[in-house]
Amino acid sequence: MKSGVHPDYHTITVKMTDGTTYQTRSTWGKDGDVMNLEIDPTSHPAWTGGTGRLMDAGGQVARFNKRFASFGLGKK
Repeated sequence: MKSGVHPDYHTITVKMTDGTTYQTRSTWGKDGDVMNLEIDPTSHPAWTGGTGRLMDAGGQVARFNKRFASFGLGKK
């Protein structure tokens, strides 16, 4: 391999949202840094099977429901 082409690959600690930690190797940060996760498999609905909440920003969801109600796609 050419020298100076690849980033530094070192050990970091990853801290999950529930407080658990594990060590892995990464190019992120510096050796010994802690990466605090905001979303991880223990809290994200995609992995936990939870239901997502729709945030109606500026009536987008209401407009969609009104426009496509005749197709059975809107909220009834």
